[in-house]
Amino acid sequence: MSFLALRDVAFQYPGTPPVVQGIDLALAAGEIHCLVGRSGCGKTTVLKLAAGLLAPSAGRIEVRGGATLGPGEVGFVFQAPTLLEWLRVRDNVLLPVSLQRQPTPADAHATQALLARLGLAGLAERYPRQLSGGQQSRVALARALVTAPALLLLDEPFAALDALTREELQCDLRELAKARGTTVLFVTHDVGESVFLGDRVSVLAGGRLVRTIVSPPGAQRDTGAFGAACAQVRGALGQAVAASEAAPA
Repeated sequence: MSFLALRDVAFQYPGTPPVVQGIDLALAAGEIHCLVGRSGCGKTTVLKLAAGLLAPSAGRIEVRGGATLGPGEVGFVFQAPTLLEWLRVRDNVLLPVSLQRQPTPADAHATQALLARLGLAGLAERYPRQLSGGQQSRVALARALVTAPALLLLDEPFAALDALTREELQCDLRELAKARGTTVLFVTHDVGESVFLGDRVSVLAGGRLVRTIVSPPGAQRDTGAFGAACAQVRGALGQAVAASEAAPA
């Protein structure tokens, strides 16, 4: 049984063409699955459907065969860190817990452990304005993981960072998710990022999933297998664009 499954899902706003349609996507428990595609192809809509922030116009979404996830079982990381400027780093990370109940010493310990794992052990008392962009992104990742969610959803969270910081955060995310058994759906337009992070990569174009590619296990950027997988993803993207341009208006 898949942990998360979208079954022939479509979504459209009233009086407009479908944003996405015919989406069949299944994630195994503990899988990191990347959605890659050009801007405007429907990636974020699929993520919102998986999160339950949008209801499908057609089809169905199943979690663990039908049940929904409870409070704290879904973590989100957005395109911007969206930290609260008036809260210190520690309290920003604890925010998902604080919204549900009074944090306990165990929550404080989990927060400090996450900050230490992400290289932020000495920054717990700082405010967001005192952090670099990469540090803010690490805080946002820690905040998403502090409740030990079963499902982690990320919408191009590293796109605005420099290349070295982005690669460091990709490694941190992959290692933390695998160590915790977290199921991840990661949206990106970066082909290399999708292959490095994902166990599988699904190519989205024109609101449809056109191909799913299996990434080489433990993908490293300097290997031939990594390059070959990137070429497959780029090829699928190119074929989808060519097909859409050739379609009658």
